[in-house]
Amino acid sequence: MLLFRTAVGWWVQTSAGTGTLLPASVAHSITTQENLHDHLLAISKGLPSVSLPGTPLAPIEEQEVWASGVTYLRSRAARMSESEHNGGGDFYARVYNAERPELFFKSTPHRVVGPETAVRIRRDSNWNVPEPELALLISPGGTIQGYTIGNDMSSRDIEGANPLYLPQAKTYDKCCSLGPAILVSKEQPPLSTSIQILIHRGEHPVFQGSTKLSDMKRTLNELVEYLYRESSFPRGCFLLTGTGIVPPDSFTLAVGDRIDISIDGIGILSNTVEQAS
Repeated sequence: MLLFRTAVGWWVQTSAGTGTLLPASVAHSITTQENLHDHLLAISKGLPSVSLPGTPLAPIEEQEVWASGVTYLRSRAARMSESEHNGGGDFYARVYNAERPELFFKSTPHRVVGPETAVRIRRDSNWNVPEPELALLISPGGTIQGYTIGNDMSSRDIEGANPLYLPQAKTYDKCCSLGPAILVSKEQPPLSTSIQILIHRGEHPVFQGSTKLSDMKRTLNELVEYLYRESSFPRGCFLLTGTGIVPPDSFTLAVGDRIDISIDGIGILSNTVEQAS
């Protein structure tokens, strides 16, 4: 089932185009449940069907957002390319092959935007790209409860100058987008699941790409296990699982671009691009 956050509350899709709006009395901290699928079935039973009330918001409450790096071969090649002239290229080859994955803090909730709003590119960067990723909703107990689409906005020239600049390249206002909904399922998406991106500049497409979950080197459970080893998440968290789609080195986002990211079974996450004045 699909769980949407809206301006008037959480809406659970029960069939194409229709669903139920959860009462506020039962919807508080809904995404922190340990058995979210069965919980949603129980509390939505018997509620009247209504259409989706407006444009969805980012489906996040009080969770932190974390991210995984270099989980796809394409990402390894891109990170090595952007860093090779500054002595950092070998780091990415080594982490791709290492037992321990790269995990880093990405965003607090107030820096996350939802569908049909603007993500941001930094004013002090000349090379900015979106990173389309499968995002996991993880419970406080460390179990995967759902899946959504994530856009891990990145300033490649800042990270490429020195790997120690990663927090500045990755974490800033409107650096992350999530949505449009959480796919709540007890089953993990099949490895054949497709992730696609299309970027328009005005009326013209300027980049498109696709990958599959089968191209990911790490398993989803492996990433979650490492993240929760020595960290507690009282409200749960979201974990971006890495990207297998990287535009060519000649590409950078521009103000006004439109980014459409789609994942089978979840939908399309659409955002425009802005820059702070």
